[in-house]
Amino acid sequence: MFRNTILATASALMMLCGVAQAQTKTPVPPEKAMKLSEIIAKIEQRESFRYISDIDWDREGNYDITYYTSDNAKVELKIDAATGQAKPWEQ
Repeated sequence: MFRNTILATASALMMLCGVAQAQTKTPVPPEKAMKLSEIIAKIEQRESFRYISDIDWDREGNYDITYYTSDNAKVELKIDAATGQAKPWEQ
């Protein structure tokens, strides 16, 4: 009896984990979002731009972009994918 209870509990937990994984979707840019290449081109035109070190995508529809300037200053931007405009950075 005890063994059946353990097996039933383990089976239920595995099914719940499977459902949770199936519901987790990888966020994608909105259909009418600016192309990432256009956003990068705008950043590359900034004064003292040197190189982009990181680009991430968040669930709110923003690109988190980190770049460095010619004097090695680190710049972190949150860019709205739909408009290409920088938003305030909130941590």
